Amino acid sequence: MIDFNKDTVIKLSPIAPTDLMPTIASFLVTGEEAVMVFKTVRDQVVFTNKRIIATNVQGLIGKKIDYTSVPYRKINMFSVITAALLDLSCELELSISEVGKIRFEINGSFDIVKLNRVISEYVL
Repeated sequence: MIDFNKDTVIKLSPIAPTDLMPTIASFLVTGEEAVMVFKTVRDQVVFTNKRIIATNVQGLIGKKIDYTSVPYRKINMFSVITAALLDLSCELELSISEVGKIRFEINGSFDIVKLNRVISEYVL
């Protein structure tokens, strides 16, 4: 899902933290909780209070799953682009030290300012 070698945009839709994949929930450490959760068709991106976890469900039946974990301390720059009148999606771009950039496009009604505050709280 997160390919730092390609300039791709990952299109996400917000979902409730209670809809977190059970396998991701089992990866959370003591005191870690999902703050915001997003999905693609089969994948999820989870912003916790400690890191960002991205899943990439692979194969036809989805038995193989790649999990990528990015601690907030590795983010050295981020930007948000708010939605507009005709363009309802907003964007988040993260620059991760020693790895590269990743860009998320979030579709639908979503408060990007709240996500900005969440990331700011853990990065700054």
